[in-house]
Amino acid sequence: MTGSQLKRFKNSLAEQGIIGPQKSKKQRDKLAQDKNKRVKKHEALEQIREQFNPFQFKTHARGRKFDVTTSKPATGLAAMGIAGRPGVAKSVGEERRRQTLLVEMQHRNKVGGIVDRRIGESDPNMTLEDKMMERFAREQMRAHKKSNIFDLEDDDEPTEALTHGGKALTFDEEALKDDFAEDDLGASDESEDDGMHPDRKKLKRLRLTDGGDEEGPEDGQPERKKTKKEIYEEIIAKSKLHKYERQAAKEDDDALRHELDKALPELQALLFQRQKPETKGDQATIKIAGVDKAVVDKDYDIRVKQLAADKRAAPTVKTKTEEEIAEEESKRLRELEEKRLRRMQGEMDVDEDDEEEEKGKKKRKQADEDFELMDTEEPNEFGLGKGIRLRPTATELGFDDEDDFEIEDDLVASGSELEFDEDEDMDEYDEESNGEEQSDSDDDEFTKGLLTEAEAKNRGFEAAPSSGDDKDGIPYTFECPENHEDLLKVVQGVQVKKLPVAVQRIRALYHPKLANGNKEKLGNFSQALIKHIAYLGDRLEPDWVPTIEALTRHVHSLAKSLPIEVATGYRAHMQEMEEERPLALTVGDLLILTAVGTTFPTSDHFHQVVTPAMLSIARFLGQKIPKDLSDYATGTYLSILAVQYQQFSKRYVPELMNFCLNTLCSLAHQKPGEKLGFFPLHEPSAGIRINGGSKTAVRKLNCSDCKPTLTAPLSPEAENSLKVAIISTTAAVLKAAAETWRAQPSFYETFQPAQAVLQHLVSKKNAKHLPADLIKTLTETTTNMTRLLQLAKLSRRPLELHHHKPLAIKTAIPKFEDSFDPTKHYDPDRERAELAKLKKEHKRERKGAMRELRKDAQFMARENLRVKKEKDAAYEKKYKRLVAEIQGEEGRASNEYEREKAARKKKANKW
Repeated sequence: MTGSQLKRFKNSLAEQGIIGPQKSKKQRDKLAQDKNKRVKKHEALEQIREQFNPFQFKTHARGRKFDVTTSKPATGLAAMGIAGRPGVAKSVGEERRRQTLLVEMQHRNKVGGIVDRRIGESDPNMTLEDKMMERFAREQMRAHKKSNIFDLEDDDEPTEALTHGGKALTFDEEALKDDFAEDDLGASDESEDDGMHPDRKKLKRLRLTDGGDEEGPEDGQPERKKTKKEIYEEIIAKSKLHKYERQAAKEDDDALRHELDKALPELQALLFQRQKPETKGDQATIKIAGVDKAVVDKDYDIRVKQLAADKRAAPTVKTKTEEEIAEEESKRLRELEEKRLRRMQGEMDVDEDDEEEEKGKKKRKQADEDFELMDTEEPNEFGLGKGIRLRPTATELGFDDEDDFEIEDDLVASGSELEFDEDEDMDEYDEESNGEEQSDSDDDEFTKGLLTEAEAKNRGFEAAPSSGDDKDGIPYTFECPENHEDLLKVVQGVQVKKLPVAVQRIRALYHPKLANGNKEKLGNFSQALIKHIAYLGDRLEPDWVPTIEALTRHVHSLAKSLPIEVATGYRAHMQEMEEERPLALTVGDLLILTAVGTTFPTSDHFHQVVTPAMLSIARFLGQKIPKDLSDYATGTYLSILAVQYQQFSKRYVPELMNFCLNTLCSLAHQKPGEKLGFFPLHEPSAGIRINGGSKTAVRKLNCSDCKPTLTAPLSPEAENSLKVAIISTTAAVLKAAAETWRAQPSFYETFQPAQAVLQHLVSKKNAKHLPADLIKTLTETTTNMTRLLQLAKLSRRPLELHHHKPLAIKTAIPKFEDSFDPTKHYDPDRERAELAKLKKEHKRERKGAMRELRKDAQFMARENLRVKKEKDAAYEKKYKRLVAEIQGEEGRASNEYEREKAARKKKANKW
């Protein structure tokens, strides 16, 4: 069993020969002279210390693995399994922090200080006598150099000062200067004299020279430093002198200007003096730029007279805010309503109203004449052109914006043939509106404040002009309806053509800027207006189309300020469609779907209003099996809307293609003998196929064709006309769809069945039942479709594999490294290996930095705690000392008191 720690320590010392039998004096002297033995002795002692201090080294918890796999032999401490010396490393780090971090802590929040540059103060090797001798020698040298006033070789001051290492006791290495030194004042005066007159500069130099001679020190007397009072007095005197000189210069300038003013008439007479040209015999007249001078003078006089006769520009009218415009419009309508009621009750003379109307007409007529004059004016005599035109551009009309819209006359996409039968109605409507006298056309000014500039100039809002007279029977003020029932009550007795006028006045009276609750009222009114559009569509008359278009535009204008309310109204109507009549849409539903496409952007991938509308269209086209011609007309209308919705985003709608191809096959005179495509084909009802329509004229579809004929069936001529119109419009829809989706990869597979169906229609069996114009149109559409299919086919190329680099076959043979080291990583990717190396190094440096920061924080905490303990100990020591002093004084006083008391008592007893 191993002995105790002391015994093992003694045995180690004995083994190293440090202790043992006592040596003689001769042996000890010989050992002391041998340096190698002393070094070996120190090494042996160091090893013994390390051996008997197990906490001095850091060892691995487990031994090294696979020592045989490396050719590097372990040496030094690594051979003993020692990874480091934490004690030594800790002491070294502690000492380094004391030299750096502790110094920074002690100098923290301490600014300034004077560096002692006296000779010998920073040299610990110099004794006091050496310092004094060096300083005395430097002083003697300085005094000797200063006393030689006739030395012309070195006139500079010595660079070294006594006891300061040759440097002044300042921070900027320069001697301090007085703020009020004469040199500074002189420099400032010179800087101020840069822009002076030469005579004034000369006077100033003389003045300064005289002052310098007077103020200079006497010969042989040292220069006396001026006091602040003298400096301020000198500054004040110079300032007064400068002020006096400036006043004198100003007076001289005024006198010179006065003399020039006196001589100005004579100078002006010389400038404007004209000499008459002398005409002698064959002498030519004076010409200016090839023109006679007399002609030029005459033209000049004419121009001057014209400029003098020009009309002065009138002051512009103040630009009114939106609130002011709305308030004025509301006030005007209320005044007109009061006048109308007074005329109805007989309280107002008609002549007074006529006079006001005549005044308004004259003003508007004069404004129109001025506008036409500005627009059609001939180029003026100055060659400046026609001036600035005030006609609105296409951008001002708002046609470049996707949200702005322009409803076509047929309310369908361009290229289609589904149009309202409104040409004659519009002509009649225009004649009626032109025939009426617009005595109070100030209603049109409503659009200036309520609508945008593009909407105010658009024809849609002028579709239903009103005279605003009693003849129309339209009041000037209305109650704002909250729902559709209230709207019907409000417009009861108002003609349908005059509804836009009523809507304009309601919007003007309840403008959101006039009252707090008007915005909510207009929101409810917009929803009621949407329901009223559907209401009018279900009861559509041929002459109501302009009115419905104008109401749709008003909804579009309201949607800009009330988008949530308008969207809620549209969604409520589409919810009603889905629940009550998903496959039996009415004309009012079609108008609502059309209004949705013109109010909101249809190119959004998901929209809260457009997406449900598109789903409703696709549901009808995909699930509806047509039974009569009205179903085919409704589906054709929805097909046009689907193409119009996808005109910008170009998303494919398969229900549209299926319905259009099924419609053409169902209306053809003869059923196709073979399957023309993969679209579903429904067998049509009896009487749906066209028969004997070769002499029928091709017309356009209208909204009345979408109504089911419940009362009386159509005549054979009317049926053939409707069938021809449906075929023509469907073919146009296919043509527009082909132009829209021509860039799609699956265009060939999609429209090849359409080509087959169109060829089936123009075949001999079916062509004899179709009019010639329709056959010509179908032939052109077929040709265009064939050309697009050929282009799509040519743009394709067969599929092929990618041309990749041949990949090597993976092998199971390992790759051997001659100089393999298990501590290294062998990555074949060089960049990845470098990146891994950088990551590892960064991680190691980051951990090391965090470890050092933690050690610094611990060191600072220990130092702060030590300082605090020292302060507390000093405070406690001082406190105890003061308490002891006080207690000692109190004890002495108490003892003295007791002695005095005892003495008095003793004295009293004695008596």
